[in-house]
Amino acid sequence: MLTGLPYINHTESGNFFLIAGPCVVESEKMCMDIAEKIKILTDKFRIPYIFKASYRKANRSKLDSFSGIGDTEALSILARVRETFQVPVITDIHAASEALFTSGYVDVLQIPAFLSRQTDILVAAAKTGKYINIKKGQFSAPSSMQFAVDKIVQSGNRNIILTDRGTMFGYQDLIVDFRGIPQMKKTGFPVVLDVTHSLQQPNQPSGVSGGLPEMIETLARAGIATGADGIFLETHPDPMNALSDGANMLHLSLLENLLNSLVRIQSVINELK
Repeated sequence: MLTGLPYINHTESGNFFLIAGPCVVESEKMCMDIAEKIKILTDKFRIPYIFKASYRKANRSKLDSFSGIGDTEALSILARVRETFQVPVITDIHAASEALFTSGYVDVLQIPAFLSRQTDILVAAAKTGKYINIKKGQFSAPSSMQFAVDKIVQSGNRNIILTDRGTMFGYQDLIVDFRGIPQMKKTGFPVVLDVTHSLQQPNQPSGVSGGLPEMIETLARAGIATGADGIFLETHPDPMNALSDGANMLHLSLLENLLNSLVRIQSVINELK
């Protein structure tokens, strides 16, 4: 079991790290195929990699939307991805009661943006000793994430990552304020930019979120240029038929060119330091 992620700091890796995978566990084959492809690319570009997939989606707009294949089955698949490819794995939790059980299968517990103020979830996650990735609420100022950090630290855990996933701009759009990256880095913990959820267009009349995936590379480039330690993205070999968040995912076939571009930008940034 991987218990530490020393490379999430630039001083350890010399490069940004990548959190990537499908939105949700749809099947073991899908997860394995995506993880294998990304691992090949991240090895090629020397990018530290964390595989991402939700074991269950608890925040769907509609009651009949796909939410998962079963908790234990999905978590077991994530554990097999970790063992097969020797990469850390991250998944969301949506209640304090999920923290301890889920921590037995993954290396990083993710707190969804809309739950980033929930003290009981933050404390329960902290007490597992795992890394905790806190997504900044769409309603929160970057500076307010210090309070979420304090809850984790005061619960005895300093294994923290912060992720910006955009801020609500009206009812049906999000915008990324890149000033938030250096502001959140003042906490002393790594900061990630989520370049796919930041391009969601929520609250559509259909009940299915839209998205602007053609802007993924633009956001990712700007994130690296403004000092993000990591990039978070969801990717799928067939986004149009993905069971969750397909409208804002990156097509898996486009990932290599994106990573190549970002590594080149990171190299320039390193030279300027």
